[in-house]
Amino acid sequence: MTPHNTPSFGILLVDDEPSWLKSLSLTLRSCAGLSNILTCQDSREVMDVLASNSIGLVILDLTMPYLSGEHLLGLIGEQYPEITTIVVSGLNQLETAVNCMKLGAFDYIVKTDEEERIAGGILRAVRLKEMQQDYREMSSHLAQRQLRHPEAFASIVTGDRGMLTLFSYVEAVAKSPQPLLITGESGVGKELIAQALHRLGGLRGKLVTVNVAGLDDAVFADTLFGHLRGAYTGAEGARRGMVEEAVDGTLFLDEIGDLSIASQVKLLRLLQEGEYYPLGSDQPRRLKARIVVATHQNLREKEAGGTFRRDLFYRLRTHHVHVPPLRERPGDIPLLLDYFLGEAAQVLGKKKPTPPRELAQFLATCQFPGNVRELKAMIYDAVSTHRDRMLSMTTFIKAAGDDQIAPPAPSDQRQNPFGGFVDLPTFAEAASFLVSEAMNRANGNQTLAARLLGISQPALNKRLRSGITKSYNDNF
Repeated sequence: MTPHNTPSFGILLVDDEPSWLKSLSLTLRSCAGLSNILTCQDSREVMDVLASNSIGLVILDLTMPYLSGEHLLGLIGEQYPEITTIVVSGLNQLETAVNCMKLGAFDYIVKTDEEERIAGGILRAVRLKEMQQDYREMSSHLAQRQLRHPEAFASIVTGDRGMLTLFSYVEAVAKSPQPLLITGESGVGKELIAQALHRLGGLRGKLVTVNVAGLDDAVFADTLFGHLRGAYTGAEGARRGMVEEAVDGTLFLDEIGDLSIASQVKLLRLLQEGEYYPLGSDQPRRLKARIVVATHQNLREKEAGGTFRRDLFYRLRTHHVHVPPLRERPGDIPLLLDYFLGEAAQVLGKKKPTPPRELAQFLATCQFPGNVRELKAMIYDAVSTHRDRMLSMTTFIKAAGDDQIAPPAPSDQRQNPFGGFVDLPTFAEAASFLVSEAMNRANGNQTLAARLLGISQPALNKRLRSGITKSYNDNF
């Protein structure tokens, strides 16, 4: 758990000493950021408290009047096996500790330890409990194979099965306090995934987005953590950082792969300790936001190369989604084409144009290194210049360029189309069949047909004129 807010379950402190209960409650609130805390001084009331409240963790004193801690430990294990129990004792006795662990205690803590150390042990139990909840939630959600809140992804146009599986995973981890790492090429829609996660999380605060690319360490710290008046020359007034702006919401850090090592250390501390220091302050403040990060870079390669901290990498990828590039989901191109044509027409104050039948197939041959963002820009440009009812192919062909066209698949990944033939066609016949099929698929558009065949348009035109494809020309 990233200790930025109270867990979804209650924490019950049981002790017959009021001063100890008060002291530990204050420590857990101030040092661990936990606030969903209940207390009980009478051991006879513990089981009733558990029956009437959603308790996930019990901190249990060992020596109490009426019912001992060991007796309650057995009762809790029998009636509420899902509850995690930590035993607290004034005695550091190995035999007693072992016996408590046999009865099902998660940990055994000695009261004479420093309170911050005790809080750390309790926080570890909370983290484990929440990880168990996350796992159960993900398992249940993914097993259903159906989105519960498809409206959260309304801004992402897709029918791709892989994308729908990704949506299901995002739904499953939406309420987890753990960080989420979103990877994918530029333009695939990583920020849209962060927005969907924020909506699904049901957080009261807002989504705050920070692009950290190009920020040096000082600017990064000031941007995230803010500063007090006089913290440095020119700091004439206090300024809230983005962490504070995102209280009870989501902090989305884009291009996280560009962070310097010094800034990575600061981010790691924020995630591990759940606290930060505004510049010029010696008083820590609690992190109270969900952290989501994104990058187009390969963090594993950067970690192996020594430019990205390993501990931060594994901390960030507790939950991880990879958004596939557009070229790997060509089935989305017709959907995106129709969507952006309508959007562009509305924005530009024009009537939605009708695309040529062959346009979607042409776009499917493009590589789109800029992904959905590039396709959107291409469509907007075409709509802005079109005059007739039918959208022109010229703008798209010019924008695509030769380097955009997807290369043919390696021969060892494609079946030989002639493998099942008893009598092989001649070269002339094979060429005729191939050109004819390309022209059919391109609906007579020679530019598109040439691209499908991997030859130049003049070369295709020459073949058409030579009569090799007479059977095609006679029927087209």
